[in-house]
Amino acid sequence: MSGQNFLDKIALVTGASEGIGRSTALALARQGAHVAISARRVAHLEQVADEIRASGREALVCPADVTDACQVQEIVRGVIGRWGRVDILVSNAGEYIRAPIGEGIVEPIQRSLGVNFYGGVYAILAVLPYMRQQKSGHIVVVTSMDGKIGLRNDAPYVAAKFALTGFTQVLRQELEGSGISVTNVLPGRVDTVMIEHLRFHWLSAKISQEAVSRAVLRGIARRQAEVIVPPQAVLLYLINVFSPRLGDWLARQLHLEGWEA
Repeated sequence: MSGQNFLDKIALVTGASEGIGRSTALALARQGAHVAISARRVAHLEQVADEIRASGREALVCPADVTDACQVQEIVRGVIGRWGRVDILVSNAGEYIRAPIGEGIVEPIQRSLGVNFYGGVYAILAVLPYMRQQKSGHIVVVTSMDGKIGLRNDAPYVAAKFALTGFTQVLRQELEGSGISVTNVLPGRVDTVMIEHLRFHWLSAKISQEAVSRAVLRGIARRQAEVIVPPQAVLLYLINVFSPRLGDWLARQLHLEGWEA
């Protein structure tokens, strides 16, 4: 992948204190971008910022809670104040929130929508006016294969990721011809602390954070509309598209929702 795609670009990555966000922020810096990083935990962000600066790039630490639209707008204003533009947004912040529908509890669904849907929407809406003014930019929305295929016990997370995936599809269509590109990255299970307590069938095996960050950069460089990783996730998605009942049966037989380690 050519670093020319990212050299001296200004990137903002949300959820950058760990996991996919951290890996993506560091990968962008290695390719030559200056990176603003946002999450709630300042100490973790400072560690990531030190690694970015060690690679010779500039870093801006922007602590924020993405469920608060005002805080998200403030971090984008901070990026503009520092560098005068924002070329790349990687909207990645999220939380794996599970609850069986049968429990009849609304709170987990509301909490999941707050971080996993509105957190992404707020970031997109905050950068959009600046990218429109520039007539350029790239918005990457990291959702999940849970935004394509629903699995048992995952209703709060699935509902939010389906919503954000749909929002991203509409965004891509509305921005056609504007100079702003949109990429939706949909990973399967990723080896992060959010699911370190769960085991999965090999068809839904955990992939590395670095595999996802490579997919993010590849999606930007190639201006891809959607990126699904790993390949077996594509297979599961196609099965579900052509035969939802077969997809349901496979999910039950293989316990794709995972089990306690």
